[in-house]
Amino acid sequence: MVLPAHGGQPARIAASIGMEAEGRVYDFSANINPIGPPSWLARQLPRLMEETANYPDPEYKEAYAALCRQEGMNPVQLLLTNGGAEAIYLIAQLFHGKKSLIIDPTFSEYERACRAFDMEITHLRLNLAFQFPVEAMAQRMAEVDVVFLCRPNNPTGTILPLTELERLLKLGLETGTTFVIDEAFVHFLFETELSVKKLLTFYPNLIVLRSLTKIFAIPGLRAGYIMAGGDWIQKLQKKQPPWSVNGITAGLLPELLTDENFMVRTKDWLKGECEKLTENLTALGFIHTVSSVNFYLLKDGKRPNDTEKLFRFLVAHNIIPRHTDNFKGLDGCYLRLAVRSAEENDYLLHVLKKWRDQPC
Repeated sequence: MVLPAHGGQPARIAASIGMEAEGRVYDFSANINPIGPPSWLARQLPRLMEETANYPDPEYKEAYAALCRQEGMNPVQLLLTNGGAEAIYLIAQLFHGKKSLIIDPTFSEYERACRAFDMEITHLRLNLAFQFPVEAMAQRMAEVDVVFLCRPNNPTGTILPLTELERLLKLGLETGTTFVIDEAFVHFLFETELSVKKLLTFYPNLIVLRSLTKIFAIPGLRAGYIMAGGDWIQKLQKKQPPWSVNGITAGLLPELLTDENFMVRTKDWLKGECEKLTENLTALGFIHTVSSVNFYLLKDGKRPNDTEKLFRFLVAHNIIPRHTDNFKGLDGCYLRLAVRSAEENDYLLHVLKKWRDQPC
């Protein structure tokens, strides 16, 4: 079977295994906030639609002003991007033909971007507990120009401790190695101080990228940004096409970035659902990662070799998980599931209990 490379395509995922979900479909394949976009967004769209007849402000003054206020940074340290994907490819361009290090399993776009710009790729793997191989990474620093690191990591939900990351950054200063830290899911973290942003002041070899599409449930609008030293930002600006960010997205950013109530609601939902899922999945005998964000890996602890069967069983019950066939180091042995609404998570637990109760 040929499965889609990314989640969020429930009909295609079901069709790829010769199945068709009927009735309500529960999409656990995409790590999107199930609360949905902020309620005010729909009210703002008619106003913004009137601006589609004009080109966006090429300098995005209002959007940058809002971003500067939110992050406490200067405009020269920021670059708006057309989602996190554009940020990854823009950064990869800066290292065309050089050497990169990727820690697997992780987001597949790092490798695709590196290959698009003829980079030589070295791979290391997380350990069996899905923690980062810090010693092995340190040993490779002198051999590579750039490290792509997802933090919190997709698909495991695990996080490299700041102390370990700072140790690697210090070593990178000596070896001339740049660290690209993808914080696409940082807004879901309960402890905001876990972000690497505060290290930007001390480490010129650090580039941080973020996405707003996951937390605000607006993947179709494509909203992201890069934080780095001014020299990096200038180089990236020269690579970015004009009007890369559309006018609707740019017009929404000021209000999105200041919607603190939405963030509080999201974290309240996530904390309660994570606690419930951890307790129930453990009781049912499923192996799952202890995730710091809104997704986790799962397989049956009693039938660890039946992940493909479990995938089909879930799809047959209208639950669409994310396969892990294209995550190096997982190779389909786990499923990745998003944390969804209370109702959806309860239904997932109900179906997993049915799986557990059926004869092997």
